[in-house]
Amino acid sequence: MESSPAVRWILRLGTGAALLFVYVPLILIAVYAFNVNKVPTWPPTGFTLDWFRVAVDNSSVREALLVRIGAGAGATAVALVLGTLLSFAVVRYRFFGRETISFLVILPIALPGIVTAVALSNAFVTFGIPFGLVTIVIAHATFCIVVVYNNATARLRRSARSIEEASMDLGADTLQTFRYVTLPRLRSALLAGALLAFALSFDEVIVTRLTAGALKTMPLWILDNYLRPNQGPVVNVVAVVVLLFSALPVYLAQRLTSEGGSGPNR
Repeated sequence: MESSPAVRWILRLGTGAALLFVYVPLILIAVYAFNVNKVPTWPPTGFTLDWFRVAVDNSSVREALLVRIGAGAGATAVALVLGTLLSFAVVRYRFFGRETISFLVILPIALPGIVTAVALSNAFVTFGIPFGLVTIVIAHATFCIVVVYNNATARLRRSARSIEEASMDLGADTLQTFRYVTLPRLRSALLAGALLAFALSFDEVIVTRLTAGALKTMPLWILDNYLRPNQGPVVNVVAVVVLLFSALPVYLAQRLTSEGGSGPNR
């Protein structure tokens, strides 16, 4: 259906306004990361890379980055295993309470972060688990499972079960069928889910604050240093790094999803 020029212009203007509304603040952070002044000024009087050097030389920033990467990788690994197993159980088998289990798996991502944080913190104290990297991984895995589960479930529901049945009819056992038939069709969905889970874990603040103990992640470092005048430019640099670590996995996941989901039997 051909739309009128006026409608096309309205849609273009609406799209541009929406993008500006979302991305202008993010662009400002990137600009201020190169600002020569400690105090944000517009327009900037000059640009420098010195704040990036200061951030790299800051041991607390480096430690926060390593903790964040380690926690994100650990939570993603746990989410991949549990989310995939749950998706197979729900999609491939029929049993009483299946829809309830699916709802309970998805629910954590919709809960208020502070409620999840308090619940997990109380659970760790009750079971005597010391706060640290392990508690961050466990806490983040509870909501990272959701994105892996959703991706795997969607791909499994679009995949024809007859190909797996044909593989087993030809003599392949369950593990061989999974390795050579099911996993290749599921691989891009799992990788996309893992990337989204890592991005979701990387920039989480509220749950991390109540489950990290003495450890600092990059978002927590930003939160603790944002109101310190001398740390303003470095905070902007760290924010840009967090933005990149969050945006790149989401972009790659979107590409994998669009390329891997073009047909029902892939």
